Amino acid sequence: MTLPCFKFARAALLGLSLSFSAVATAGVTYSLVENQAQAGEPITIRALVFNDEANALSWTPPESLVLQWHQADQSVMRSLAKLKEPAQELSVPVNHFTMVEWEALVPSAAKGIQVISVEGTPDLFALDTSLLGSQLASRYAQAPIIEAGVARNGEMDPEVDSEQLEKEGISPNYGPPVSEAPLLPASQQAFENFRLAISAHEPIYFLFGSKPEANARFQVSFKYRLFNPKQEQDQGFHRHLYLAYTQRSLWDLSSDSMPFIDTTYNPSFFWHKEKLWKNENSPFYLGLNAGVEHMSNGKNGEDSRSLNDFYIQPEVNYTFGGGSTLSFMPRVKRYFGVSSDNADYQDYLGRVAWQMRWRQENGLSVMGTYQHGKQGRKTTQVDVSWPLRRTPLNMNGYLYAQFYRGYGETLLHYNRHSQSQVRVGLALTP
Repeated sequence: MTLPCFKFARAALLGLSLSFSAVATAGVTYSLVENQAQAGEPITIRALVFNDEANALSWTPPESLVLQWHQADQSVMRSLAKLKEPAQELSVPVNHFTMVEWEALVPSAAKGIQVISVEGTPDLFALDTSLLGSQLASRYAQAPIIEAGVARNGEMDPEVDSEQLEKEGISPNYGPPVSEAPLLPASQQAFENFRLAISAHEPIYFLFGSKPEANARFQVSFKYRLFNPKQEQDQGFHRHLYLAYTQRSLWDLSSDSMPFIDTTYNPSFFWHKEKLWKNENSPFYLGLNAGVEHMSNGKNGEDSRSLNDFYIQPEVNYTFGGGSTLSFMPRVKRYFGVSSDNADYQDYLGRVAWQMRWRQENGLSVMGTYQHGKQGRKTTQVDVSWPLRRTPLNMNGYLYAQFYRGYGETLLHYNRHSQSQVRVGLALTP
């Protein structure tokens, strides 16, 4: 094998492995992890399953993939790649991705550059099976950079001006070997790790109301997965640990200075598994959310409010044939470390938030929450959202409406009864 062939293999590996599968599940693309392996050695086929739709994606990887090995003499060999972990349904949240891997052995008859395809898809990979390949991969490239394709066929292309290259931070005379080249720059890799771990938590919205005067209520909320295992099938306890932060504000828009009435800061640490139990033959599945959270309004003196609680939230879900899901999610709380300024908080909001949600796939979502305190104190909140993609505007986000009546709309005034209020606005997540 010559050096140009090896460069061709690298180009094919980096470029063609990014092509999308036409007949596989939408949102799945395959790649080859290794670029060099000898006969009898294992290689890894990796599937990147991504979800850019409006709802969570469910996908079950196949136990086996058929690989086609295309030889230089036009012959083809076929072999199997086996799933590394037991097959099970994966749930991919919106704007997230996950990875699945299969392992295969290089056929004994494989020699030189192998062009590999995943049968049934247009994905192509190049694999160097020669002994020379590993030597080339570890060798520095001591050669100038040329303006490829400028000279006539059979002649050497001219070198690129070295001053121009140095201005761009490129060495004009040598480069690192393949074995020392990082997959991504450190800064980009850090961002990818962050993007993989962070996701929406509670709804993110900005709403307007008019009682008793013009006002706005908005909320931002994110969660961060603490552990990011290499295998998405890893269902260990640590795989479901999260840190989250939610912030809610009530804003007075009618006063001259338009002050914020109060803001609640709500960090939390919790364990959540959406499908703790699921039977493939049943429309029911069970989940669990349990953790600890802190709430405060960040003020001091007489306006200071703060409390902590442990909570457990069992989740009973039923999936209808049309694709919608009904969920019952009561959150039971045990308060501790409650500030003396709001020691009777439980008397107004109770210890249980009764929650029920009905959600269509890429459609209407309705969420109801009811809390019952002492002496008949009741609090009700109903949230309704509709995707703007399904309106003539064809926008991202959601049309959002919220009804609120009762106590605790702000921590500062947790013991004041709020009159019935309907607010309407936009949401990033429902």
